Formats: sequence, structure tokens, C-alpha cells
Amino acid sequence: MQFLRSQKALIVVVIVLVLIAGLVIGTLQGQRPELPAVVAEPTAPQGTATVSMIRDIMRAQLDSFGGWLPNDTPFSPSFYLDNIPSFQLGVLQVVRHAGRVLRDNLTRQRTSDAVHKDTDLAYSAFANDPLKWAFPSAESAFGRAVNALSRFNEQLKQAPSFYPRADNLIQLLEPLVSELGAITSRLLQEQEGEGTSWWETDDNFYLAQGVGYATLGVMLAIQHDFAGVLRDKNAQEITDQIVRSLRGSQFDPIFVTNGGKAGILANHSNNVKVYLDDARQKMNSLISILRQG
Repeated sequence: MQFLRSQKALIVVVIVLVLIAGLVIGTLQGQRPELPAVVAEPTAPQGTATVSMIRDIMRAQLDSFGGWLPNDTPFSPSFYLDNIPSFQLGVLQVVRHAGRVLRDNLTRQRTSDAVHKDTDLAYSAFANDPLKWAFPSAESAFGRAVNALSRFNEQLKQAPSFYPRADNLIQLLEPLVSELGAITSRLLQEQEGEGTSWWETDDNFYLAQGVGYATLGVMLAIQHDFAGVLRDKNAQEITDQIVRSLRGSQFDPIFVTNGGKAGILANHSNNVKVYLDDARQKMNSLISILRQG
């Protein structure tokens, strides 16, 4: 009888330890990475800030505690915690848009120019399934993209091939505006609809914040690499306003609530939507300014 009681006690202790370990790991994996700083050394070639930001935004996800989380298996605590996985999927959407424009527009002076090998490799690697855990894993594919962008940054020092023109900036902004429009529409539908589960509300909130986080990083890089264009078009002030709105979207509630207009709980989805929608509208205005003259 004493032996059985000892076995039961041991089982209880093991279960408690596993739960505590899972809680600690899950909490650590639930911390979003800091937004990378803009690489803006005075001697750096044009384009370094933008290329480095695209690379470093994804590197920050891969290097965070637990790494890339959307493809984790049921054996990982993060499989049951979907906030940061949703956030990382939002980040990826923006990185993919920026990577495509980097390959197709920013690094080609004319449409007849050859596509640069490393920007093409980065674009292709970012296009891999973010939920795959093998053959190849999402981590390995995105790691190849990060390495390709690092190589391209080094090559910029030898052969400058980044063209910060107004037309190229428009090409970069347009898909970001579209992505912001898609995510704010999803948040609006959630608020107007009925029967949205708490789980879906949570996912949409963090997906939206991931989009805002990565868009903020790209806009900060744009302020550096396209400084001449923004100055010539008198567009510095509106760009600053876009950055402020995107920063406003990066708040961190303890719990995501979806309170009604007259309720006592905050509506975090609506709060993030307001900031992202304001940024989207101002980005549309910036595009209009860039098209003038």
C-alpha cells in the first residue's frame, strides 16, 4: 500500500513539473521579438537599410525563444499557444511582399535587367510553406532567405544595384497598403459579425499586429534609403505620421478582449484596427504624393 501511495505521489509530482515546465516554456515563447534597428551607417551603400530590415525582421523571428512557431508539433508547448505563431504569420506576409518588390523592382534599373540571383533565392525561400516542419522545414527555408540577403548586402558594397526612385517606392508601398487593407477588413468583419470565438479574435489580433510590426520596420528603412525621394516630394511629414500610427499598433494587452461599444471591456481588435487603418490611409496619400510631378 505504501508503495502504491509513493507511486501516485511520484506521478503527481511529475505531472506538476511537466505543467510548470510547459508554462515556463510557453511564456518564454510567447514573447514577441524586438523590432530590429535600422542599419544606417553613413558609409553603407544605398539599399542596405531596406535589405537588412527585411532580413533582420525574419531573423528576429527565427532567433527568438523557440524560433519559428507556426510549424511546431503537438509535442511543443507553443503548439497550444497561438498568439506568437499568428504574429509570425503576419510578419511573413509583409516580408514576402517586400522580398518580391526587392527582387522585381528595387534591384533592377530596367525591366529588361536580369533578376539578381540572391534576391531571387530569398524570394523563393520566403515562399515556402510556413507550416512545414520537414522536407524542408520552414526554419531552414527562411534561414536560406536570410543568408541570401546577407550575401546580397555584401555584394552591394562591390556593385551598387539598388534604385531608390519614386516609382520603385510606389511598388513597395502598394502591396503593403493592400495587406493592411485585408487585415483591417478582417478585423471589421469580426466586429460586425456574430458568434466569433475568442480563439479567432485572439488569432486575428496577433496576425494584425505582426503585419503592423513588419510594416513599421519597412517604413523605418524607407525613411533612410528613400530620404532623398521623400525630401524632394515634401513627403517626410506624412511618412513620420505613418510611422507613428504603426508604432501605435504595437501595444501588448495581458488578455485580448473584444468588448462591445458600451461594454466595460476593451475592444483590442478595434484599437489595433484604428491604428493600422490610419497608417493605410496615409500610405495611400503618400503614394498619391509620389505620383505627382
